This record gives sequence, C-alpha cells and structure tokens, in this order.
Amino acid sequence: MENDKMVNKLAFLPVMLTFFTMGFVDLVGAASNHVQADLGLTESQTYFIPSLVFFWFLIFSVPTSTLMNRIGRKNTVLVSLGVTLLSLLLPLCGNSYYLMLVAFSLLGIGNAIMQTSLNPLVTNLISGDKLAATLTFGQFVKAIASFMAPIIMTWGAVAAIPSFGLDWRIIFVVYGIIGVLATIFLYLTRIEEKPIEGKVSGFADCFKLLGRPFVLLCFLGIMCHVGIDVGTNTTAPKLLMERLGWTLHQAAFATSLYFIFRTIGCFSGSFILRYVSSKTFFAISALMIVAAMALMSFGQTQLMLYTGIALVGFGNSNIFSIVFAEALKAEPMKQNEVSGLMIMGLFGGTIFPLFMGYASQTFGTIGAVCVMTVGAIYLAFYTLKIKK
Repeated sequence: MENDKMVNKLAFLPVMLTFFTMGFVDLVGAASNHVQADLGLTESQTYFIPSLVFFWFLIFSVPTSTLMNRIGRKNTVLVSLGVTLLSLLLPLCGNSYYLMLVAFSLLGIGNAIMQTSLNPLVTNLISGDKLAATLTFGQFVKAIASFMAPIIMTWGAVAAIPSFGLDWRIIFVVYGIIGVLATIFLYLTRIEEKPIEGKVSGFADCFKLLGRPFVLLCFLGIMCHVGIDVGTNTTAPKLLMERLGWTLHQAAFATSLYFIFRTIGCFSGSFILRYVSSKTFFAISALMIVAAMALMSFGQTQLMLYTGIALVGFGNSNIFSIVFAEALKAEPMKQNEVSGLMIMGLFGGTIFPLFMGYASQTFGTIGAVCVMTVGAIYLAFYTLKIKK
C-alpha cells in the first residue's frame, strides 16, 4: 500500500507537466496575429486559423473514449503528446499559410485527444474529495503555459531571447522541448489504471442527449465559453492596435493579460466555490464578461481596454467547470455520454472565430466583439437555469 502511494506521488509530477502541454493549444490566438503580419492575411483568413484548431474537438472527442478503452488512458495521453510534438515541429520547416493550417490542425487533434484522456487518467492517482481540487490545479498549470506563450513569441520577435532566425516561431522550439520532457517522464512513470466500467459512448448516444433541454443549454454554454476564450485571444491585441495605434509587439501583452487573470480565476475559483454556490458564482462571472464586452466595445483608453480584457479573463475562468458539473448532475446515469458531448462543445472555438472573422472584416474589430457579446448574454441567461 505504501509503495502504491509513493508511485502515485511520483506520477503526479509528469501528469501535471502534461497539463502544462495541454495549454499549448492556447498559443493559436497570438500566433494567428503573427501569421497575419508575416503573410498579409485578411481578417477572415486570420480567424480561420483558431477555428480550424477547435474543429477537431467535434471529430475526435468521442472516438478517443474508444481508444482509451482499447489501449488505456496513459497510452492515449502519450498518443496525444506525440501528435502535439509533430504539430510543434512543422512550423520550424517554414511559415507558409497552408503549412501553418496543417500544424495547427495537428495541434487541435492532439489537444482534443489530450483533453478527453488526461482528466480520466488523474482519477487513477487521486480520488474522493481531492479529485476536484487536483483537476482545478491542473487547469491552473495549463493556464501558465497559456499566458507564457504570447510573451515568448514577443521576446523572439524583438530578439530579446536568441531566436536562431525563427523570430516569433521560437515558441515552437521552447514548447517542443517541454513536450519531449513531458512525453519521456510520463512514459517512464508507472500508473496502475482502474478497469473502465460501463459502455463506451458513441455518437448516437451523445447526440440523443441534445433532446434533453437542460443538456442542450449546457452544450451551448460550453460553446459560448470556448468561443469567448478563443475570440479574446485573437481580438484583444487587435483592439489595442486599432484604438491606440500600437504595433503588434506592443499589443501582444493583451493576450498574456487575459491568461494571467484567467490563471488567477482558476486558482481562486477552487477556494471561492467552497463558500459560494455555483449559481451565485456563475452569475457574478457572467456579469463580469458582459461588463468586459461593454468596455471592449466602447473603451478608448489603455486602462479601459485592459480592464475589459482582465474582467473577461477572470469571469471566463470557471465557466467550463461549472457548466460541466451541472450537466453531469442533470444526467447522473449517462455521465459517459454527457462527458463526450460536453467535450464536443469545445467545437464552439470553431464557430465563434468564423463569425468573428466575417464581422471584423465588415465592421472592424468591434464587429468581432459584438459576436462575443452574444455569447456573454447567453451565459447570463444560462444562470437562470442553474438550480440552487
């Protein structure tokens, strides 16, 4: 028994390092702006990049459940790390538009597999009351990778760190090295996996649940959360460039600011939710996002825009976990199907940027903010459906 506990403690570190690699997907927002500057892309072409990344959640979330059943959770996570490493390697070979589309597609596929398999893997290490706190801490570690990415890109672009001629693409070298270490450490770590119980979810099982009104509301809530998340990553620097006349390098910190406050929100949310009901905390979070959209729509100063970006970062940090938990509570006998469906909801990261790209091209950056505002209003409406 003591040996098993020691193995679990040793396994905790490589698993948390893998959570860090889960955050690699969030570099796509800042990277798309750099690709636009390098290649002179239109707004719709730029927003298509993050849309493509999150499209793969629709395709790979449920099949990953089948893969876990066949090869185990740890091996499935290792597959996701392998796909992620390949995605980080391709941009080092060039920066053409189509090469970037392939690279970011692989990044999305790897992340879809990882998001579906890594959380269940944690249940083999931690159980009971500590599970939720451990998963929340994993999201905190993931958020660190998210806010570091724009900073590293900017340092590479202005030669504040050795970039070896790669400019902002040095991020793929840095994160590639971390990804290799995470893969090696996880591969060498022994994790005893519990047998998977119950039947594996299929597409038909998942989509049937959309006929349940509250499950459909939860699914749409997840889509809005991810749409706002991805949209803010891409739009925040554009707002500063458009309103304040900043260069991309000056405005790149906006994405980091969003993730800094999202990191703070992830860390503090696990404590706040011990004393405040989910309904109350969700209402406060949704109102923060609505207020943020107003500031981002009409703010003309650095303080107003930074405040809006910080508010949406903190407000959006715990939306996913609350909606996910509400969906599971609503269908306790079909948690496998609900879990697969909610991960499919990350497809919102495809839908929102597509509409935002066209709106931005037609009306300017405020058009993109208006699309996100629709999602924010929906989250405020969803609050009314959460049971006390």
